[in-house]
Amino acid sequence: MLVTNKAPNFVATAVLGNNEIVSDFELYKNFGKSGTVVFFYPLDFTFVCPSEIIAFDKRLEEFQARGINVIGVSVDSQFSHFAWKNTAVKEGGIGQVRFPLVADLTKQIARDFDVLFNESVALRGSFLIDKDGTVRHAVINDLPLGRNIDEMIRMVDTMLFVNEHGEVCPAGWQKGDEGMKADTKGVAEYLAKNSEKL
Repeated sequence: MLVTNKAPNFVATAVLGNNEIVSDFELYKNFGKSGTVVFFYPLDFTFVCPSEIIAFDKRLEEFQARGINVIGVSVDSQFSHFAWKNTAVKEGGIGQVRFPLVADLTKQIARDFDVLFNESVALRGSFLIDKDGTVRHAVINDLPLGRNIDEMIRMVDTMLFVNEHGEVCPAGWQKGDEGMKADTKGVAEYLAKNSEKL
């Protein structure tokens, strides 16, 4: 289990948002000021994957405004990533997405994050990593089940709220909602006002 523990660091080849290919992309050196989201997907040139990658890219400014970098990882090569980026969306490509895509040809990164499926491809694992490297949230979907990127943004907001205020976030918490003090009185006060909305 990675949640509450430090994310496994890695150094790997990656295609950057500007299409530059680098051989020394290091996770911990590419955090935003508030942390990062690392997400795994099975393979380039497949089916559910482009919809998720495009959805992440369309919301990239929302992540960046919160100080969060986004990093994608699959077991494909950097050459496959590059080719997929340079395939038009209307032809099944992902277009010029603006965040790094990491090449995990050895499958070691997927193995370290415990998302490697049948020693072949990564499941749809998403990890929210705090600025100190602690994994604060993780969700892993089976291969046919696409992710909700807006839910990851909500989880970023909960992490930032907790880090700033020291309170906890109840079920369904959204940015702008009140938090809950983590004691018996705090729970009672919150439920007295909000239980009907749960």
